[in-house]
Amino acid sequence: MLRQYELVERVKSYDPAADEDALNRAYVFSMKAHGAQKRASGDPYFFHPVEVAGILSDKKLDCDSIITGLLHDTVEDTVATVEDIQSLFGIDVARLVDGVTKLSQIETLSDRAKQAENFRKLLLAMSEDIRVLLVKQADRLHNMRTLEFIRSAEKRSLIARETMDIYAPLAERIGIRDWKEELEDRAFAELNADARKSIVKRLQFLRENGGDIVGKVTSELTQTLADKGIEAVVTGREKSPYSIWHKMRRKNIGFEQLSDIMAFRVVVPQVQDCYRALGVIHGHYRVVPGRFKDYISIPKPNDYRSLHTSAYGPEKQRIEIQIRTHEMHEVAELGVAAHWQFKHNLLTDGRQYRWLRELLEIMEHAEAPEEFLEHTKLEMFSDQVFCFSPRGDLMELPLGATPVDFAYAVHTEIGDSCVGAKINRREAPLRTKLKNGDQIEILTSADQSPSPNWESFVVTGKARACIRRFVRSQTREQYNRLGQEIIEKAFRREGRKVVKKTLTSVLVKLTCRSVDDLLVAVGQGRFTGEDVFAAAYPRTGRKRQRLAPSVKGISEYAVPIRGLIPGMAVHLAACCHPLPGDQIVGIVSIGKGITVHTRDCETLSNFIEMPEQWVDVQWEVGAEDISKHVSRINVVLANRPGSLAALTAVIGQYEGNISNLKINDRSEDFFEMQIDIQVNDVQHLTNIIAGLRVDSAIASVERAQS
Repeated sequence: MLRQYELVERVKSYDPAADEDALNRAYVFSMKAHGAQKRASGDPYFFHPVEVAGILSDKKLDCDSIITGLLHDTVEDTVATVEDIQSLFGIDVARLVDGVTKLSQIETLSDRAKQAENFRKLLLAMSEDIRVLLVKQADRLHNMRTLEFIRSAEKRSLIARETMDIYAPLAERIGIRDWKEELEDRAFAELNADARKSIVKRLQFLRENGGDIVGKVTSELTQTLADKGIEAVVTGREKSPYSIWHKMRRKNIGFEQLSDIMAFRVVVPQVQDCYRALGVIHGHYRVVPGRFKDYISIPKPNDYRSLHTSAYGPEKQRIEIQIRTHEMHEVAELGVAAHWQFKHNLLTDGRQYRWLRELLEIMEHAEAPEEFLEHTKLEMFSDQVFCFSPRGDLMELPLGATPVDFAYAVHTEIGDSCVGAKINRREAPLRTKLKNGDQIEILTSADQSPSPNWESFVVTGKARACIRRFVRSQTREQYNRLGQEIIEKAFRREGRKVVKKTLTSVLVKLTCRSVDDLLVAVGQGRFTGEDVFAAAYPRTGRKRQRLAPSVKGISEYAVPIRGLIPGMAVHLAACCHPLPGDQIVGIVSIGKGITVHTRDCETLSNFIEMPEQWVDVQWEVGAEDISKHVSRINVVLANRPGSLAALTAVIGQYEGNISNLKINDRSEDFFEMQIDIQVNDVQHLTNIIAGLRVDSAIASVERAQS
């Protein structure tokens, strides 16, 4: 453990202006506050904040950060308050300590929702001052160094998993490589001890039998560069056990197939020297194709800059080489700690903090803490792909990102109104995976809204959170409107009118908090309109024996439906594909709203004994439904050249669009196939079927019934 004078001297060595008196007072205050408290290891608890302060001083952080490290657990674990901290050490330190403090002294790992809430608080605090995150990371690093002393294997595993999922990616985002690697490796040792021991054993074998390969390669690289007049500091190291294991798993290869377990760093004075050194290495050694990356021209989101290449270098070893300047090296090693801008809001400038702004946007769109945590992991666990806007603005996105992810990264409104995209000036599907260097132009429309289907292919947390928020709001709106219609029809059937006062009077009886909640519950199928009427008029209300709607005619009490969005409160059955103009009926499923079927759909026979789930519905007369509906036809097509072309030509001539085609049976003479077509309504489909029947290549065509 660092003694008081040792810690002060260490801070003063790199920051002569540091407040020595405040450091001494913080050291003593923390010691007295924690008193006789013990850690799981049996050591005095005070050892922990001192070690955290020492970890922060290794990164040469400012005096307030060191003091925060000493005090970070006092508010949570002792009788000290934020007000006490503010009166003794000032408002800045008090704000930092409060930012690091967990919510209400709860155990972060006892409940996933509580864990997410704590992370939300941490995110808000570090958005105001990134030093909150630095102190929290140092706190977690020391906790991982002493993880073995926790007796519960389950708790150790939970802490290790949280470290791997949240804290290691955050360390990478803020650019502190050694913290990231140590956090990953210590979590790896807990989560997969056998795998780590195996890799460590193999690395040890290579060191013992391969001699000083690192030293030989370092020496030869230094001499090769010096011969060309380049002054460079060359260092080498083995990759961490976790990094090796992660690559083995990602590429599905064995340890013996890894040929780049060593990485070498070339540090030169100027930027131009980086490219000169790259030219010398590429000219002297055989390079590995496809392994060159220029992070100087296009830095990583955390402001990391270097040239990366791989070559078959000295000793015929395949090695990775990073080339950078001394300034770049400092940023690569210290990350945000290398930027002495702590007295300013770091969110206002600096592309390396864009990821933090995006996490804050995710927090705004996520409904539940667990959902926020899920989207945050998506945002942090990602390799990068770099794309450009038509104006040349650079956008960093996760690997596998699509134009929809790009649109939401530009702005939420752009994502919400996205209707199409051009990639390198050519129109492309919205699910297309973007590549490095792609130029993306997003096409928008004021009439567009996010499609629930987008969630199946987007990869950024922000895009997924925005899509889910829209779907939730639209679904609730549809449930609300549907519930209103159902209740009005039920009351009208009994000769009553619906008034808000009546609905308010039944809220307690039906365990709803508001009239809106009641309407949504009815729309979801949790209550029927008759249930609400019976609750409002218990003496006159009665449970009516509802019969399945008659095929003949449409009841005056039918609920009108408009154009539908997949996944919303009212949706079309996939078994019969009803179209505007069809005679239809609705089946209520609890929690899912209404599924609309054609009245002759065979599936309805499954609900004959459940009349309470039937509801009269009809297409809304005069509704401006410009959306396309999918219908299915069965076709028997002659097996001869040109038949399929004739079929598609007819469908295109009548402005239908084939969305799916499946061949069910084929013979020497005929093909039997099932075709899904996007049409406007039942009349549109009828016209297409009539046109197909005229063509001699088509033996028969019928609308599919199920």
